[in-house]
Amino acid sequence: MTSEVIIDVHPKEISIALLEDKSLVEYQSETRSASFSVGNIYMAKVKKLMPGLNACFVDVGFERDAFLHYLDLGSQFSSYEKYLKQVQSDKKKLYPISKASRLPDLKKDGSVQTTLKVGQEVLVQIVKEPISTKGPRLTCELSFAGRYMVLIPFNDKVSVSSKIKKGEERTRLKQLIQSIKPKNFGVIVRTSAEGKRVAELDKEMKALIKRWDDMIAKVQKSTTRPQIVYEETGRVVALLRDLFNPTYDGIYVNDGEVFNQVRDYVKLIAPEKVDIVKLYTGQVPIFDNFNVTKQIKSAFGKTVNYKRGAYLIIEHTEALHVVDVNSGNRTRSENGQEANALEVNLGAADELARQLRLRDMGGIIVVDFIDMNLAEDRQMLYERMCKNMQKDRARHNILPLSKFGLMQITRQRVRPAMDVNVEETCPTCFGKGKIKSSILFTDQLESKIDRLVTKIGIKKFNLHVHPYVAAYINQGILSLKRKWQMKYGFGLNVIPSQKLAFLQYEFYDKKGNFIDMKEEIETK
Repeated sequence: MTSEVIIDVHPKEISIALLEDKSLVEYQSETRSASFSVGNIYMAKVKKLMPGLNACFVDVGFERDAFLHYLDLGSQFSSYEKYLKQVQSDKKKLYPISKASRLPDLKKDGSVQTTLKVGQEVLVQIVKEPISTKGPRLTCELSFAGRYMVLIPFNDKVSVSSKIKKGEERTRLKQLIQSIKPKNFGVIVRTSAEGKRVAELDKEMKALIKRWDDMIAKVQKSTTRPQIVYEETGRVVALLRDLFNPTYDGIYVNDGEVFNQVRDYVKLIAPEKVDIVKLYTGQVPIFDNFNVTKQIKSAFGKTVNYKRGAYLIIEHTEALHVVDVNSGNRTRSENGQEANALEVNLGAADELARQLRLRDMGGIIVVDFIDMNLAEDRQMLYERMCKNMQKDRARHNILPLSKFGLMQITRQRVRPAMDVNVEETCPTCFGKGKIKSSILFTDQLESKIDRLVTKIGIKKFNLHVHPYVAAYINQGILSLKRKWQMKYGFGLNVIPSQKLAFLQYEFYDKKGNFIDMKEEIETK
């Protein structure tokens, strides 16, 4: 299986696609101004106690206050609280964690009223992003995730991932980590640490401890509340940290700055694979070049087609996600209705496992498969779904089909489901339903080019248009493009872009910066 990561960087947003055998399996897109909140650590204040819920609301600077349950304070909350007071009492000299005393564990049946008070300062980490009307979910059990391990302050325990099965390797890793970790730190050894040498693990341990030291130094000096004291690594690096494996064939980036970040990170964790990171410099948009745009437009939306006319209908609600499996207009199997239902359902299981990763659907997912009479067929479908979900990094649980033919799946939810709107708003009428004659579209483009060259003074630029329009502009020996170049200079390039609607266009300067030439008055 070939795996490739495609990173599309724009001035306002960054998108990351993971391809397995050229098929899109994971997709993330976010604005560059938005901070990636999961993993961020804040010095914040308790705003309101909720005795009935045995929880409190904490102000971390979001629009909605964050939720902190008593059980999420962690067993070592008292030790944290005492250490923070020691750190903040001396602004000149940092009190080392190795000298911090460990207090008795917090009682599991305790009350938030007796532990916290309104206005109290707490050190909290976001474990779940704001979703819909809910604010972020918090914990006081801090952790710093790396490629091979997770560092947990005030916890001396060393745990090894259950996915490492060999007893000898588990013992080796446990003893090795015990020998290199400092006092008052616990460690969870991740699956990717299997077979790694002590030098690699020690290097990452020191990097994670430095993150803790930098964070606690910020806590010592900070005075405003709430204040972010540790920010999770950038979205690109965070995704690579969790996804990266040595079997990757290529990581392609279309931006020099992000390319250097990714290259530096890969050089740090896998020096022998640094050459797979490549800077994409082609004129065709990077997602179009790797056939990602087309897959995004076909994989998102309410209806998703798969094998031989069958399709899924996916509905997102506040409480759960509902998936309906339909055989559509596919040809019936020669072996009868039961064989046909099994074939459609197995194909749906393959596509659904991909959709869960692609959309990052979390919470409860209810799937209505086509009814099957044979118990062995239902068992085969359940086993197929379990096998397909093995590649999924999110924690999940799958129940066998109920007597109504429904399968229930729960999947870890840490951020809102990825939902890409694949419907296109008409770029020439702005949804009003009336446009100028489409035959005049190229005249409109020429007037924009004329204004860009003669009035604004930009001589070198790229014009992105729909592939059909690009084909029309480029057709013939004396094409429209050639006429424009002779009239306005050879700095003009026409580039087909699959993400654009039929009569949509975008201008970019030679550095790739977007030039806004759109005016709604054009349509009146």
